[in-house]
Amino acid sequence: MDPRLDSENLRMPKTIALISGANQGIGLATATRLAREHGYQVIIGSRNANNGLKAAKELQSEGLSVDSVQLDITSDESIAKAAEYITQKYSRLDVLINNAGIQLDVRVQGEAANMSLRQLWELTLSTNVIGTACLTEAMIPLLRKSSQRPRVIFVSTRMASLAESLNPNTLYYKIDYKMYDTSKVGVNMLVSNYARILGEEMRARVNAVCPGLIQTQLTGYIPYGEKPEAGAQRIVELATVPDDDETTGTFSDRHGVIPW
Repeated sequence: MDPRLDSENLRMPKTIALISGANQGIGLATATRLAREHGYQVIIGSRNANNGLKAAKELQSEGLSVDSVQLDITSDESIAKAAEYITQKYSRLDVLINNAGIQLDVRVQGEAANMSLRQLWELTLSTNVIGTACLTEAMIPLLRKSSQRPRVIFVSTRMASLAESLNPNTLYYKIDYKMYDTSKVGVNMLVSNYARILGEEMRARVNAVCPGLIQTQLTGYIPYGEKPEAGAQRIVELATVPDDDETTGTFSDRHGVIPW
């Protein structure tokens, strides 16, 4: 735990954060920073239970408060079991970070390599939009029980900015990521809706974050991308805002505001 955490903070109940897709990449970097620097009780959501458990144990070996739960956002059963686990063990949730997602426009491997174009579209939207929406809905009862003002963060991308999509000077202008970009536009609309709904109901702060071009499995570990720790920066900032911070309904990266 970061020695900067004073004794008063140590006596306070830990903030509980669930991060989907957190056994590697940006999700794991976010989990590590929240646990190490802010003393959060982090729950690593991982589609592969063993991978999540391994990541959690490595952080636990540092004395950090990290747990794991099997979580496949395309499975209602998996989401329900994760919600039940968190309910039974923690009774509440303070922070939800919707990080899990897929990108099938390029580097399609495994089972997806044999899918039709329609099937690839359906899987992309089912995972990135529908799965994210279903997970968020399932966690609302736990967020209601938070003694804080809940924070809900959706990991998006600058490529989902309608304002920038027709700007020929952007890095991604000539790159064909129709499925991924479209799914993240849907994610941004979820942010808009949940910022309104959860803001009115529980004064929650709901925001979209672009991590930037990061070396992860999703990007094929692109050599000129930045490290996952850089991608986690803005996510961590919004996950740790104090209760008097009114930042909600925004779309940003660590450099500033992104136009919708």
